[in-house]
Amino acid sequence: METKRRVRPFDIARGLLKGLPRAHIALTGLLRLALTRPGQRNSIGLVLEKWARRRPDHPAVVDADRSYTYARFNARANQMAALMRREGVTAGEGVALLMENRADLLVLAAGTVKLGGVGVMLNHQQRGDVLAHSLHVTEPSALVVGRECRQAFESVRDRLPGRLAGRIFCLADDDADPPVPGCRDLAAALDAEAITEPPETAAIHTRDPAFHVLTSGTTGMPKAAIMSHGRWLRAMYGVGLGSLGMRGDDIVYCPLPLYHNNALTLSWGAALGGGGTLAVARRFSASRFWDEVNHFRATAFSYIGELCRYLLAQPEKPAERRHSVRVMLGNGLRPELWQPFRERFGIPHINEFYGASECNLLFTNAFDVQPSCGFTPFRYAVVAYDPDTEGPLRDGKGRLQRVRAGEVGLLLSKVTRHAPFDGYTSREESDRKLFRDAFRRDDCWFNTGDLVRRMGWRHVQFVDRLGDTFRWKGENVATTEVEQVLNGFPQVRESVVYGVRVPGREGRAGMAALTLVRDEPLDRAGLGRYLRERLADYAIPLFLRLREDHATTSTFKHHKAELQREGFDPAGVEDELYVFDADTRRYEPMTTQRYRAVVEEGRPADIERGGGRKPIRRVIGTRTMEEAVRYGEY
Repeated sequence: METKRRVRPFDIARGLLKGLPRAHIALTGLLRLALTRPGQRNSIGLVLEKWARRRPDHPAVVDADRSYTYARFNARANQMAALMRREGVTAGEGVALLMENRADLLVLAAGTVKLGGVGVMLNHQQRGDVLAHSLHVTEPSALVVGRECRQAFESVRDRLPGRLAGRIFCLADDDADPPVPGCRDLAAALDAEAITEPPETAAIHTRDPAFHVLTSGTTGMPKAAIMSHGRWLRAMYGVGLGSLGMRGDDIVYCPLPLYHNNALTLSWGAALGGGGTLAVARRFSASRFWDEVNHFRATAFSYIGELCRYLLAQPEKPAERRHSVRVMLGNGLRPELWQPFRERFGIPHINEFYGASECNLLFTNAFDVQPSCGFTPFRYAVVAYDPDTEGPLRDGKGRLQRVRAGEVGLLLSKVTRHAPFDGYTSREESDRKLFRDAFRRDDCWFNTGDLVRRMGWRHVQFVDRLGDTFRWKGENVATTEVEQVLNGFPQVRESVVYGVRVPGREGRAGMAALTLVRDEPLDRAGLGRYLRERLADYAIPLFLRLREDHATTSTFKHHKAELQREGFDPAGVEDELYVFDADTRRYEPMTTQRYRAVVEEGRPADIERGGGRKPIRRVIGTRTMEEAVRYGEY
């Protein structure tokens, strides 16, 4: 399918016509969006209390094992707020939540923000130094560990901040889970607390922080992006009501991790905005996806582009056409997959969006324009950029230059009183994301670091991301974080990590160019074990390249662009190349045969190894299609 480069008035008119049945909901959402200002007394907790009064018996959040009505959800959140108050947690202080996807996680997050605290949404795939760093930059005053995350907790037990002493709780996943030594039983502690509304909720302002969402950035270690109540509410009003038209009978199926804003803000906000239901999956399963959608009777689901590609690769079955889904919400769906996905699964509306954990604007495809990440009412600019410096170009007067419709440029968002930049917990990291004196003196713009195409009518299409972060399997991978881990391996003198395109795959796969400290064969099995113990699966480099030395610029920056262009083709690279094999758990030589199998992954190709044959998806780091997309394993 050819990528659409311009939006026409007909596209907008058609979208408006399709949205007429829920136009009143959309108008209500847009009005509330316009009226939401910094400094108002409004919060996530007040919205939850409203639905607990109006729809006490309606399901608020469900998973495979539990179901919370709005009344029960709100009451349990109140008990969490009361417990944290008793433990000395005050407004603005964090409560770290280390749990896999389940309804209980949102209950605890809701209780934290009702108190005026900050829900620190830890990535349960992190381990060791990375998880310890996440705890350091967020400085939580309490920690809740799901017993299913025992291994992650043990990897940082001896490096926990002193302020957490005595305030570490654990919550069982099921009755068979043994207690975690050194942690207090959260369920028993909550049972002893009152269910009355916390008085702190009424005093919370829209500018107050609600969540810290850990995101990988160009510094290499996680940064804590601040999600304020106001920005969360604007997403709920603008996307949940204004774009999706969510009602009380809608059920949003969410297979994405709740430590991502895609799930925490967009999916939960969509359900909560209309007083509907959020159905939380423990993890995404390609083979069970449509069965679970039908089980929960979902009318909407959230996605990332990789998820959609795996669903298309599944064998057809009747369940995929028996659903009640009217809209899907997400980002990263490749342009060529829009029409095949829509036609095969019968999805009326693909609501692609654009946003980031720290970004102060959001595009949402309210008019169902294919393939666009939508429309925004906020102020933004798409400007010319220098591909070498990856920064914006300035004219002779020192001002930035907007690109024309149809062209690709760097996306910037205007920082204003009505659209503030919440930033990170680090002031230095926040300042690095801002451009000043961009178009006029003393103006301020947020640098998204992303390339988009101007499509006209305030629509854009996502193209790529700049900087030292690339996206692979739905996750952001910081190259400097991976480099730090690789440089700790005894045989590695220096590493350069970058993303490379793999045909048929979204984003970029990780590749590392290594120089070794001594003249001896690389311990490929040992390196594989070392990386699996220290990195999430999606961050482990898929390809290796061994070099005698690294070329650098005069300012000692590596020539990553050249390495990216050369890629992993053994026919064009003289250095030794390796590919990570999920079966052997080691790096295997990149032969011409293996290379051909990787680039032809779009068909069911096999490769020869040791006299046997195995599916290509095992060569590129996954055992089966289902395992490939299970969060925490892919």
